[in-house]
Amino acid sequence: MPDYQPYSPDQAELLPAHVKDVLGSDHLCFLVHEVVESCDLSGFEPQQEDEGGQRPYDPRLMLKVWLYGFSVNVRTTRKLEQRIREDLGFRYLAGGAAPDHKTLSEFHRRHRAAIAELFTQVLLFLRRAGMVRLGTVAIDSTRVKAQASPNRILSQRQLEEELRQKVERWQSELDDDPDREPGTRVGQEQIEQVRQKLQQLRQSGESKLSATDPQARFLRERGRFVLGYTAEVAVSEDHFIVAQRVTQNKTDNHTLIPLIDEVQRQCGQRPQRALADSGFFCMENLRDMEARAIEAYIPDSNLARELNTGQVARGVGRMAVSDPSLHRMRQRLRSAEGRAWYKKRRALVEPVIGILKEQRGMRQFQRRGLCAVAGEWTLATIAYNLVRYHMLRLRRT
Repeated sequence: MPDYQPYSPDQAELLPAHVKDVLGSDHLCFLVHEVVESCDLSGFEPQQEDEGGQRPYDPRLMLKVWLYGFSVNVRTTRKLEQRIREDLGFRYLAGGAAPDHKTLSEFHRRHRAAIAELFTQVLLFLRRAGMVRLGTVAIDSTRVKAQASPNRILSQRQLEEELRQKVERWQSELDDDPDREPGTRVGQEQIEQVRQKLQQLRQSGESKLSATDPQARFLRERGRFVLGYTAEVAVSEDHFIVAQRVTQNKTDNHTLIPLIDEVQRQCGQRPQRALADSGFFCMENLRDMEARAIEAYIPDSNLARELNTGQVARGVGRMAVSDPSLHRMRQRLRSAEGRAWYKKRRALVEPVIGILKEQRGMRQFQRRGLCAVAGEWTLATIAYNLVRYHMLRLRRT
């Protein structure tokens, strides 16, 4: 008989003497623990006791579990609940507790504002560690699908027709038996629901909305439309996310300045240089960046074509540029240094978005509504920064 090592599952210990003996002291879960313990969590107001009278879980526990989950692409509450019971890293961060999926979801819903503030605190932690060089920021956006079916769509015509039919049915029921309680099958509440949806559609300014997530928008991406949201990031020279937002914007022209303001709010200083593609170009942005003394490398569409293909676009060389801001921008980008900076933009920000979407599963949100998906994106970006710091720290050891 072959001489194998001893194997007896029934005799295995439930847990080792210490988790570090199995995972190693440089495991990611210990960094998540360290960072969360260093943060001020006073903004996480205590939850009420549940129906069974159980005391709420410590917000440190819940944050560590959520952040570690986003770091390893475990983003749904049911999967988190399962992994907390089965995965050693999750079990360590949960301290042996086992919050269920409803508790995890409720924590995410109740503490969106505090989670947004946590992004700032983690950035401060990283800057104290000598990370997050802010001389240059690269800005980009991406479309992320909503948790909604594109087939369940409400248009104004459909809602008006549905409202008409419900009113007619309700009136016919009253005519059949005037003494009957009105609305046995079609009541006023159902009619009011349709009216509210119709009003919501008109106020949105859209021609159609999703029935499952009315705040999602149909956004153009590479020649097709995606029902979702626009997620925006600003990335530092050392590939950390220094600002992030989720919006309903269909174009990027007027999102540059709000992102620059967000960088200043998060980091306490303005960047010296901003890099963005032609989708963020508009004359107002150029003038505003000059007023802030920020070097902007944001080409117009014609110049972007020239920079990307190496050939002068038809008519660009002969056309006189009357606006001095645009003239300075083109001169800057046509220089050797300017071309190098514009090329660097792609290497800074696009890999970050690629990691978030491909490795962390952020191609589709798990929650519905603008506030909910903004909290989800915030957790994803915090987790990205932590994993980035973890990798750099491993390289130094």
